[in-house]
Amino acid sequence: MTPIQTSATLTTTPEVSFREPDVADGVRLWEIARDSEVLDLNSSYAYVLWCQDYARTSIVAEVDGTVVGFVTGYVRPQAPDTVMVWQVAVDADQRGLGLAGRMLSALMDRVETDSITRMQTTISPDNEASQKLFTSFAERRDMTISRRDYFAPEDFPDSHEPEDLYTIAPRA
Repeated sequence: MTPIQTSATLTTTPEVSFREPDVADGVRLWEIARDSEVLDLNSSYAYVLWCQDYARTSIVAEVDGTVVGFVTGYVRPQAPDTVMVWQVAVDADQRGLGLAGRMLSALMDRVETDSITRMQTTISPDNEASQKLFTSFAERRDMTISRRDYFAPEDFPDSHEPEDLYTIAPRA
């Protein structure tokens, strides 16, 4: 999981709609990820394939017919009650409006109908914005959030930071 950037809140909030992505959205997801300058950028093919194969567990946000944000996720094979959030990104001009949190909520609302009750993501230890995003999401939904070490820097072939696993689950 990579950083979410925030900016000043605009005086007017545009009308936003949320939906499953389709193949035609793949290019736009790749552009938003690239333009974020903080996400680990995957190949354009990966985003197109994601929109095809993982649309049910992903979401896009649209303003005036243009995709301005996305969340990509998948159901964990070893935990079919868990959606793993891979990336969250919002266009620079839409940041600071709570869009990332709204996309997480819309995604969870949709997948809960598929008996998915938990959400996981990985966040680097210095990514306070993403930690705050997921903590706020858990609080709004009255869920628990926990963190544990997950991937160490030596697990990666490059100079990647460690990644901690965050789990958001219903209260026991």
